[in-house]
Amino acid sequence: MVAKLSTRGLTKSFSKNQTELVALKDLTIDVQDGEFVSIVGASGCGKTTFLRLIDGLTKPTSGSIEIDGRTITKPGQDIAFVFQNDGLLPWRTVHRNTTFGPELQGRPKSTFRKLTQDALRLVGLNGFDEHYPHELSGGMRQRVNIARALTVGADVLLMDEPFAALDSQTREIMQGELMRISQQTKKTVLLVTHQIDEAVYLSDRVLIFTARPGRLKEEIVIDLPRPRDLAVKRTPEFVRYTDRIWRAIEEEVRESIGLEVQNLARAKA
Repeated sequence: MVAKLSTRGLTKSFSKNQTELVALKDLTIDVQDGEFVSIVGASGCGKTTFLRLIDGLTKPTSGSIEIDGRTITKPGQDIAFVFQNDGLLPWRTVHRNTTFGPELQGRPKSTFRKLTQDALRLVGLNGFDEHYPHELSGGMRQRVNIARALTVGADVLLMDEPFAALDSQTREIMQGELMRISQQTKKTVLLVTHQIDEAVYLSDRVLIFTARPGRLKEEIVIDLPRPRDLAVKRTPEFVRYTDRIWRAIEEEVRESIGLEVQNLARAKA
């Protein structure tokens, strides 16, 4: 069976001041159609760079990326990116922010009117069509952000810490909403997060990256029944998964901190 998304030997390096920085090294990963996969690891291990490579926003140094067997070389309509910052246009209403993607694609309004209405209904913003971003809470703004991603017709959603700016209570609610949305839409989702419990709660699999350069250290299948509600976080099985993932990344976090200390020492020398 051909994977929905696959990378082979994916490596990304950056050059600065005649020094090469290897962000990602030799990543070979398959993600199946409809699968929800989270990526965790120490800060600076290349998680966001990985998403940007998949979206075609930056090019790999070596290796390949394929969606449905097609090589990715630039951004396309089959992938949507949900950033940490909602990036809503303040002069546009909720409705017109949600239609922004299809408009950029040059699609006639008649083809995406119902799609937009369905997306807003799906994220729980029915009735807020004519509100402006400044009238919304942080959680509601991120709902618009997700709805906007859904309207472009993408099969794959890339999500980079979409709830990081929210307070802990709102974040929990948004995790439950994302769980519901992903189950209803059957989208393939890749989520970058620093929250281990968020990764376990939402995912079918969790990928653990090493400290820079980011390599695939371990992948953990989350064998918890779906649908899941937030109460599952209090079960012994859930706690075992979070402990296992933390143990796997603890040494990577310590190594990353050590590298930062060394870099600061060199800079001061």
